[in-house]
Amino acid sequence: MTTSQVSQARIENVATRRVKRRYAHNGAALLFLAPWLVGLLFLTLGPMLVSLYISFTDYSILAAPSWVGLDNYITMFTSDKLFIQSLKVTFTYVAVSVPVKLIFALLVAMLLNKGIRGLGIYRTVYYIPTLLGGSVAIAMLWRKMLGGDGLLNGVLAMLGIKAPDWVANPKYALYSIVLLSVWQFGSSMIIFLAGLKQIPPEYDEASAVDGAGPLRRFFYITLPILSPVIFFNLVMQLITSFQSFTQAFVISNGSGGPVNSTLMYSLYLYKKGFSFFQMGYASAMAWVLVVLIGIFTLLVFRSSKLWVHYEDGGKS
Repeated sequence: MTTSQVSQARIENVATRRVKRRYAHNGAALLFLAPWLVGLLFLTLGPMLVSLYISFTDYSILAAPSWVGLDNYITMFTSDKLFIQSLKVTFTYVAVSVPVKLIFALLVAMLLNKGIRGLGIYRTVYYIPTLLGGSVAIAMLWRKMLGGDGLLNGVLAMLGIKAPDWVANPKYALYSIVLLSVWQFGSSMIIFLAGLKQIPPEYDEASAVDGAGPLRRFFYITLPILSPVIFFNLVMQLITSFQSFTQAFVISNGSGGPVNSTLMYSLYLYKKGFSFFQMGYASAMAWVLVVLIGIFTLLVFRSSKLWVHYEDGGKS
């Protein structure tokens, strides 16, 4: 072996030892990541890919899927009136419930940020509906409360007010679900409260000394500083609202009624898949929903350049 070959072998050995040292702890990292990787591959990506394939087929579970190409997507947008109705209901629900819920959560957070006693108790009490609100039991309770002979109409009757059946009337049925959604403002409120506590009180005090009133301080100091938190809550609530299912299912007894007024997109998708066994069509609807959520989320991200303010100018 020549001198140059010996030198080359030493260099390769040094490089090999460096690589081994660099990745010496990767085995432990992969071991800890293994449950998540298994879940990602077999419980998320795998079913998603299967769903994408099924969306191009006619599949009823009882028979093997047959390839139909884009027929499910074409039928959806050209001849399925209930699909269009479910889109209208869902867009209305998202457009009303998301801003009302965020505004209500922000107002409660600002009240709790006034330094009142027992803050932890109030915070817990307001957060409980978020934990319970998505359950079937609470949705059934809500239906009883807003029914024609429910608690709300009983109170209104004592005041001499004759109220309609909020759940059975197509004019109000969707808004009873919106009200249930707004009632679950706890998670957004907790995040708003954490954001408000990060705002230095000196800003507010200095502007008050300069003569700025409460409204002016709120719109010119609090809101701009809080805008990253508002942005986060907006994105999370937008995604969650598009996927709402349990409340509409329970309150309408799974029908989407009355007169399809509560036929949310997820409810119609469920009916197609598990009531009519049109799994191919339901899978196509699921992918349309993924695209819709992606588009609206992207629009929020793009618009954030205009109204979200970061201390470092958004460079981080």
